[in-house]
Order: sequence, then C-alpha cells, then structure tokens
Amino acid sequence: MQISVSVPPEKLFGQYAYFSSFSDTMLAHAQAVSRRMTAAEKLGPDSLVVEVASNDGYLLQYYHQAGIPVLGIEPAENIARYAQEEQGIPTRCEFFGEEVAHRLAREVGAADVMHANNVLAHVPAINDFVEGFAALLKPTGVAVIETPYLKELLDRLEFDTIYHEHLFYYSLTALSQLFERHGLLVADVERLPIHGGSLRLFVRPRVGAPAISPRVAELLEEERKWGVERLDPYRQFAVGVEQLRARLVEFLADLKSRNQRIAVYGASAKGSTLMNYCGIGSELVDYVVDRSTVKQGRFTPGNHLRIHDPGKLLEDQPDYTLLLTWNFADEILAQQSEYRDRGGQFIFPLPEVKVA
Repeated sequence: MQISVSVPPEKLFGQYAYFSSFSDTMLAHAQAVSRRMTAAEKLGPDSLVVEVASNDGYLLQYYHQAGIPVLGIEPAENIARYAQEEQGIPTRCEFFGEEVAHRLAREVGAADVMHANNVLAHVPAINDFVEGFAALLKPTGVAVIETPYLKELLDRLEFDTIYHEHLFYYSLTALSQLFERHGLLVADVERLPIHGGSLRLFVRPRVGAPAISPRVAELLEEERKWGVERLDPYRQFAVGVEQLRARLVEFLADLKSRNQRIAVYGASAKGSTLMNYCGIGSELVDYVVDRSTVKQGRFTPGNHLRIHDPGKLLEDQPDYTLLLTWNFADEILAQQSEYRDRGGQFIFPLPEVKVA
C-alpha cells in the first residue's frame, strides 16, 4: 500500500523537528533491543553497528556505551549535528542508498548489525535503499528493521498515520518480496505494540542459507486469510474512518456546548493529520502542548494553534485533553498524573472515541 503523492525527501527531512530522545518509551525500547542484539550476535570492540535514519543517537548510544563501534546515517542536518556534537555518535549526514552503502563498506567495513527503525515508510527509492543493506551487511550480518504494520493500521483505524512522510504501509507479504529482490531474506518476524502496532524484521543475506523462523510462514498465511491482496479490507477501513471522524467531532462539539475547555496533547504529524482531516480548530480546542522543546512556541499546521510546554496543563487545568500522540499513551498518562488527579481527563480519538 502506498500513497500517490511523493514530496522530495530533501524538503521533508533536510531539517527535522522530531527528536527520538524526547520519548522515554523510545529510549527504553532502544536500550532493550541493543542489549538483545549485543548478546545474540556476540558483539564487541571489533564489531560494527550501523543505524540508518539514526536520528539523535537515541539507539546507537547504548552500543557506544558498551564499547561497540557504531555509525549513524541521518539526513536531517540539525539532528545529525546534535547526535555528533552532543551525543558523541559518529554520524554521516546523507540519504542512505546503494551508492552510499558501497562507499561506507570501503571506508569503514561491513556491518555486523544494521538497524532501521520507522524509516522504510519514508523512502521513495525503496529498492535502492534496500540494496544498500545488501551492500553493507556482512554475509553473517543481520538487519533489524521496524516498521508500522498495515494490519494494525486497518484494524485500529489509524488514518492519522497516513501523511506525506509515509509513502508506504507495509504487510509482511510486501516486505518479503521486497527483500527477496535484493538477495535478502526475512529470517524472523515479531509483532510489537509500539507505534500502534509494528513489525520487527530480522533480515539476513540469502548466502549461507539462514534458518527461517516458522513465524514468517505463519504470518504470511494469516495475511492471505484476512485478504491482504483483496480490496474489501481497505474499503471497510475507509468507511470506518469516515464514521470515526463524525463521532469525534460530535463528541468535541458537545463538550464545548457545555462550556468544557479542551486542550490537545501532541504536536505530531499524526496529530496535524487528524485535526485537519476532522476540521478541528480553535472553535473546538484551545491550544496544544508537546514535550519537544523544538516545537514549543511554534504553531500547528493548518489550524494554527500555539504549542506550549506540557506544564501548561497544570497551570491552566483544562477539563479535557485530546491525546493525539496516542502511540505514547502510557508514558504521557504517567507524566500527567497530577493533571488527572485534579480531575483532568484525556480523550482518546481512535480506534474509538473514549475518555480516560
């Protein structure tokens, strides 16, 4: 699945406002997988771990702290500079692909482990990108790749994750064929709850005939049964999204008619997508808060709501807060325990409108 409009990557990612380290959930997730791969692949000072779209060093820092050589590849100039200067993570500021991979293999050697978290969806030249993994991995190496899962998007009506940064929405059926075109195999797959439901792939070079986990065949069969290649699931998704929009707007309008004050948590891309698609502006909500200091003081696209520090929820104590970064719900609810203890309530917009 993919959208029909492509924005040049340089325009989207040359300067970027998302820093992974602002999320405690992402840091814990990164630390856990780094420890797991260090043990599983017996990594040490003679190994090399490469992350594509390495952001601010949120993941590679844990390998670096363990004395394992690392290299980040990050196209956003502001974030790459931060990773290099503030985190001490060796970082190349460029877009990854086959040519870059061959050059890096000559300069720093082949990688034992490569990571690519939440980047496959962003890459228009996806075959060139994946060929880069084939070029940079050791024959015994492994690429650990995470990407949001199409089935979760459909089941949970996650329409707000559909925007120009995300060209692709992946099933395992599509991913298996993608990697096979480049001499790579999905050796194992896991389903993760993060980001509303993701796949974690363990991809290895076909040379050496790596063992394939039965979980791969099981998930491929599951996708065949629910109709990954049929139109019906996607038509049902479209109907469900339209109904959800109507319910959410009606719910917010009813609260405002009773003089309830509503804030928004999360100046994210998915948040902007949801608010603009649903037509949610200053007539329904008062302002937005976000933990990222990079976004505070700016305004949300389309509806032009000012973005504040989350501390404003305690200063102002709105009756309700619409939670648009629902993928970090547990973390945010814990951080906002005092606001909730005082009577503030969070509105979850999907897969159904509810209050917590």
